Formats: sequence, C-alpha cells, structure tokens
Amino acid sequence: MSGTGVRRGSDCRVPVTLPPYALSAPVFRFRHLAALAGRAPIGGAREVALACFVAARLVSDCCDPTLGLDEESRAARCAGAKAWLGTIAIPSPVRTPVAKLADASAQANAAVMAPLVGSLARAAESFLDAAARSELDMLAERLGRFSS
Repeated sequence: MSGTGVRRGSDCRVPVTLPPYALSAPVFRFRHLAALAGRAPIGGAREVALACFVAARLVSDCCDPTLGLDEESRAARCAGAKAWLGTIAIPSPVRTPVAKLADASAQANAAVMAPLVGSLARAAESFLDAAARSELDMLAERLGRFSS
C-alpha cells in the first residue's frame, strides 16, 4: 500500500469456496414488482404493484415442484390472498384479473393461469414500469410452457 492509502492490484487471488454446510444465496422472485411497490407513492400505483406481486407469487409458487404445495395449502393461500386483496384499494380494471388469478392459483392449472397473467399485465400496464411488466410477461410465458 502506498502512502496515499490506495491499494495496488494484486496478482494473488484466492478462490472463494463455500463451506459444505453453507446454503446457496436465495433468489428473490419478482424483485422488480417488489421494488416498484416500495418506491411508488402511497395509493393506486403502490397497491396495484403489491397486488400484482402477490398474484405472481401465488401463481409461481403453485407451479413450483420444489415447494410441493398440496391442494389444501393452495386453497388456504388463495383464501388468505383474496381476503387481503379485498382490503386494499385496487382499481376495478385490475381487481378482476387479480381475483381470477388468485382463484386459479388454488387449482394450479398452468393452462388456465397463463392467459390470466397476461390479462393482469395488460390491465395493470399503466401502473407498472417496463421491468415489472416484463416479470409478468415472463411468468405468463413460463406458464404457457408448463401447459404445453
């Protein structure tokens, strides 16, 4: 290190290895929807982003084989989400697709959910930024591949 406090580059690099008991870093799904909800002003845009985030998580989780949610768990999650969604002020053009998507998540039928995610993305388009909208589009595309 020089007298200025600036560190010079080193040719010696140590590979980073995780201990055998370490967990892999978690992946946060729908981070753009969550970020949009976090930075949007209180009111319509925030509540729409939160509703889209909840609906996307419901749908994504019910089709995730690693979670292995049974029908009872999916129905309980659907009921809880619908109860919460009923308490927030979502514009009616967005409320209907969100409610339909929450209902469809209880059945875990990707063929039914894919077009519903697309209709939610179109209904919420004016409230979402490009990154959040692309997360919904990618979810609809992934569900379309499940149903094929």
